[in-house]
Amino acid sequence: MNAHVPFPEPSDEDVENAVAELEKFVAGHAPAVPQSPTPPADTRRVRELRAEVAESHALLDLQADAAPLLVDTDRVRRSRKRAAEAARLHALAQDPAARAWQAARVRLVLTAVALTALVGALAWSTTGVHHTLTLGMVERTAAWWGAWAVEPVISAVLLVVVGARAFLAARGRVLRHRHLTVVEYGALGVTLTLNVWPYLPWQVERFDPMQLLAHAVGPLIAVGAVAVLPIIWTAFAELDHGLPAGPAAAPYPGLTPASYSGNAAATAPAGDGLTGRLAARARNLIAAGELPADPSANRLRTALGCGMDTAREVRDALRGGAA
Repeated sequence: MNAHVPFPEPSDEDVENAVAELEKFVAGHAPAVPQSPTPPADTRRVRELRAEVAESHALLDLQADAAPLLVDTDRVRRSRKRAAEAARLHALAQDPAARAWQAARVRLVLTAVALTALVGALAWSTTGVHHTLTLGMVERTAAWWGAWAVEPVISAVLLVVVGARAFLAARGRVLRHRHLTVVEYGALGVTLTLNVWPYLPWQVERFDPMQLLAHAVGPLIAVGAVAVLPIIWTAFAELDHGLPAGPAAAPYPGLTPASYSGNAAATAPAGDGLTGRLAARARNLIAAGELPADPSANRLRTALGCGMDTAREVRDALRGGAA
């Protein structure tokens, strides 16, 4: 008879030893696995290149947006501002009121310059006249002092004529009269004679033309100013700035621009007959050959002595056959 002898239970130490032996057996018979090398650390050049590449990608994305190109720079804004200002000034310069104001300002400047030259020339002429009138005087008598007033008195008469021509020419009326012409050029002739008389060839032992010219400068400048000023004033008065005539030209509601008698026909009732009378007179002048067959408003204004608006009415009456 067989007897079974039981095996004893393995202890924990025996189990651990068996597992260690198994691991050792497996490790000794397992194939070798190559180990991967440890990646090297990034160098400075690698970090810089990586940052440059990332920056390039970001720049490409931003450069694809055209918004920065649409923003005006300070220089562009300044140029646009100057261009807009120039355009507005040009448009304003074409406005009839602005053109009239500019013409009035230029006329005032030219008149001031011419009158300054005239007064200066007459002042220089005063010394020449005084020298001529006091040649035989040895003492400063009353006549010597009174000689200073001779040229200013003559100049005052001359300035009255020039001022009257200026005032009327600015209002479209050319002042022409035989007596005024005689007084005007007579005064200038007297002034010139009194200035140059002591320096004429038959008055001096040795004639000096420069002395004669120096003392003739004052009267000659006065003659030039008196001659050109009425022409300039008349030309400015004849300018047509395109301003509307009548109450429509008033800058403020309820106000009517001032008018002179020569332009009364422009706003007077049609039945007053002024335009008809002037038209009949113009036809007589045309028939006499003093006016062309189709005279302009300027020619009619000069020939009839009326204002520019009235001259236009007469011109239209002549062209339309109205009486």
